[in-house]
Formats: sequence, C-alpha cells, structure tokens
Amino acid sequence: MKNEFMSRAIDLSIESVNKGTGPFGAVIVKDNKIISEGFNTVTSTNDPTSHAEISAIRNACKNLNNFSLKGYELYTTCEPCSMCLSAVYWARIDKIYYANTRSDAQKIDFDDSFIYEELKKNIKERKIPMIQMMRNEALIAFELWDKKTDKVKY
Repeated sequence: MKNEFMSRAIDLSIESVNKGTGPFGAVIVKDNKIISEGFNTVTSTNDPTSHAEISAIRNACKNLNNFSLKGYELYTTCEPCSMCLSAVYWARIDKIYYANTRSDAQKIDFDDSFIYEELKKNIKERKIPMIQMMRNEALIAFELWDKKTDKVKY
C-alpha cells in the first residue's frame, strides 16, 4: 500500500512539472486511504508557501474541518523543507515518507540549506534583520489569551 501512496505523490509531482510548476507532490493518508493531495503551485499562484506538503495539509484540514492531523501520514516526493517540516509538526502528522533528499533538490536549484544555517544563528546575526518593538503592547493579546477559558488550544 505504501508504494501506491508514494506513486500517487510522484504522479502529482510529474503533473505539476507538466503544468509548469515545481516538481513536488504530496498525499496525506489515514487508514490506508488518501485523504488529500497537493502539489507545488508557488509560481502559478505567486504564493511562496504553496509547497506540495503545505497544499496537502491545507486541503486535508479543510476537508476534515480540523487543524489536527494526528493519526495521519504524509507521503511526499522530497524530504520536506524547513517550512513544510514545521507545518507537519504544527499539524501533528504522525509519520513522513519521502522519496528524494534535500541534496537531490539542491542539485536542481531547490536549495534551502541557507535557511537551516540561518536558524542556527543568533537573531542579531541573521541575514534578515529582526528588530523587536512594542513588546509590552503586544503582550496584552497574550495575557488575554492566557486568561481565556473557552480557547481552543493548538
């Protein structure tokens, strides 16, 4: 069964290339059934976050009317980038199956190694300046959230 799911992700990645978008596809599975699919649409939607994994997560959560994908598995044609991996953690997906590696992606100019290197650096040493401001004012929302008794934790 697992090969069937990865094969579908690969088919989606090839369809994506043929549509003129990136060579990535992903499916989300539960109980041996595909729940959602996604492929890279960064250039067709002008959305830099529209990676295959993110698209599959968005579709699954919308279809399920739930932000948690606990109990689900992700099949993706490439080792997830740092953004997609973060989304997988936020969605609580249980397991990732992947085909190509970061190194394979780097060879075709999809290189995210600089992001991993940036994350290791102190905030003040990063390429993009990060300037903290108005913390006290912004803490009001955090304090309100902390006291809220009917909040949905995620």
